[in-house]
Amino acid sequence: MQNEHTNDLINESSPYLLQHAHNPVDWKPWNDETLKLAEEQNKPLLISIGYSACHWCHVMEHESFENEEVAKIMNDHFICIKVDREERPDVDQIYMDAVQLMTGQGGWPLNCFALPDGRPFFGGTYFPKDRWIETLKRVHQAIKDDKEKIEEYANKLLSGLNQMDEIPIRATPAQFTDEAVDSAVSRWSKRFDNEYGGAEGAPKFPLPNNYSFLLHYALESNDNDVSKHVLLTLKKMAFGGIYDQIGGGFSRYSTDKIWKAPHFEKMLYDNAQLLSLYAEAYKQTQTPLYKSVIEETVGFIETELLDESGALYSALDADSEGEEGRYYVWTKEEVKAMAGDDFEVIQNYYQINSIGRWEGNKYILMRSSDDDLFAKKFDLEKEELLDIVEKFKATAKKERANRIKPGLDDKSLTSWNAMTIKGLLDAYSALGNEHYLNLAERNMQFLLNQQLKPDGSLWHSYKNGSSTINGYLEDYAHMTQALLSLYQVTFKEQYLVQSKALCDFVLDNFDQTQAGLFYFKNKRDKALIAQKSEVNDNVIPSSNSVFSTALYRIGLLFGEVEYLNLVKKQLAALEPQFNQYPAGYSQWMSILLNVSEPFYEVAIVGEDCEQLHTAFLQRYLPNTVLCGGKDEGSIPILAGRKKANKTLIYVCENGACQLPVETVDEAIDQMR
Repeated sequence: MQNEHTNDLINESSPYLLQHAHNPVDWKPWNDETLKLAEEQNKPLLISIGYSACHWCHVMEHESFENEEVAKIMNDHFICIKVDREERPDVDQIYMDAVQLMTGQGGWPLNCFALPDGRPFFGGTYFPKDRWIETLKRVHQAIKDDKEKIEEYANKLLSGLNQMDEIPIRATPAQFTDEAVDSAVSRWSKRFDNEYGGAEGAPKFPLPNNYSFLLHYALESNDNDVSKHVLLTLKKMAFGGIYDQIGGGFSRYSTDKIWKAPHFEKMLYDNAQLLSLYAEAYKQTQTPLYKSVIEETVGFIETELLDESGALYSALDADSEGEEGRYYVWTKEEVKAMAGDDFEVIQNYYQINSIGRWEGNKYILMRSSDDDLFAKKFDLEKEELLDIVEKFKATAKKERANRIKPGLDDKSLTSWNAMTIKGLLDAYSALGNEHYLNLAERNMQFLLNQQLKPDGSLWHSYKNGSSTINGYLEDYAHMTQALLSLYQVTFKEQYLVQSKALCDFVLDNFDQTQAGLFYFKNKRDKALIAQKSEVNDNVIPSSNSVFSTALYRIGLLFGEVEYLNLVKKQLAALEPQFNQYPAGYSQWMSILLNVSEPFYEVAIVGEDCEQLHTAFLQRYLPNTVLCGGKDEGSIPILAGRKKANKTLIYVCENGACQLPVETVDEAIDQMR
């Protein structure tokens, strides 16, 4: 295929950057050569950031970046840089923070104008074509007319960027309490949507770490209202159009308050975390719906995102055949043809009515009723209903296979792969399906073989046999967590040893703020215009909170007081902020619950440990870290625990253990 235009992005591996390689815009990648060129030509930067599955990124590309008139203005006046936010989250953090400071909002596509040295001075998100042309001209004219004023503003903005991450240090209390968490949840709960789940209003994001924390909080505080809200949210998400009713897996978010219409992009990180969340809820409730979601979501990941190397791809696009959601939505006639004699049941089951109607004559499949109630309403046995639904789903899958699939982002990110390992392990613990454990171990072998360097550092990205970009704190945090989870599930000591090695690497190679929080980039890597520390929990919990979650548990297993004290120092600094923005500190609040409430190290040692181990894995125990094996191994907490001809359970707090017991029920009693 002949292309009229080809720019420097043709040499990149990122699917998102390659999508723009034939734009008439003279796009360049973010690298030293591009930044040097801007300095030499004294031209401002136009930094455009997005990701391959982003619907509005595609819209802006089609409207503006593929347009010759627009491209000429961009090329004449700016050095135009395209950034894949997933490859370069460090760059994205800086310019996203800058746009949020300037406009009060952010999102992708992110378009930010900066001076040749990278200092931002103006930006926004999506611009329609006419407004984009006007913006380009105004920015160019402003640089010609008011360069000094822009310089002054850029300096103030840069100062603001550097101050954003300054969190004052506070004395670590002798004893933490739940008071700050209780207050935060009380304030947060006022915004619960107790009709449709999630937060009030729209759009709605799944935010798995929020609901994982709330499950934990409800258990610790015996708060039935919070528990009911979480379970309602999980049900409504699973019933909604945000969940792929035919092929499993969740889209990134819903554009409305009833979880109906997403932008249809399906991200690995969402589905990884939602596996963990639904597994936690299943352990508590044994709800069949949650089991189904887990099984179908693993099926989606394995079918659509698994590479033959064991690596997991990043995402499926929102669009196919140039149309948003085309792959996932149906006309009434199509549903009728697939359902046959069962059309009346299927029509009502999947809301082929005014509720499910989307755009034009298309429908988004979604549910409104539990299977028991629905079967009763239609005078069916539940098993009869499930047979009808499964038959329809099988037919719809075959029919959908004939459609053109959404685009695949086939790069693999260390952090996202690692969080999927944890999701698969949580699914295995909940359901006991050995296949999930095998998938997790296979993926970890890929990461250890391909993404772990001989010096103990990590790569961030992988594609087509090549690893690139030095790892960020997020890679170390999620990798540490995944290795710890693998150890807890398998009791294979090498996983725990490697997890601790990564902790020590971070402590040695990542600078910290005065509050003990780690900066996002390795101190050996080339610095950007601002040094950022990721603290707020979002759709993905912050790299600092994930790392601290693992650090606390590993510190307990190895008796590393330095680890424990660092986590407490961080909590002391952040605790006053919980009440200001509860949803942004959910992972931190979960850590605080572990520090303020009893937290147990449970050691299972002896020849017959496997059965006891499995029984513990099936329990919902957010305040517990498991360790053990047939032998003592070399972990300090296990020393001297093996007794001849016995398999014993030791329930410990901070290394101090109660008398050993021989049954799980006895051990659970010691934890009450």
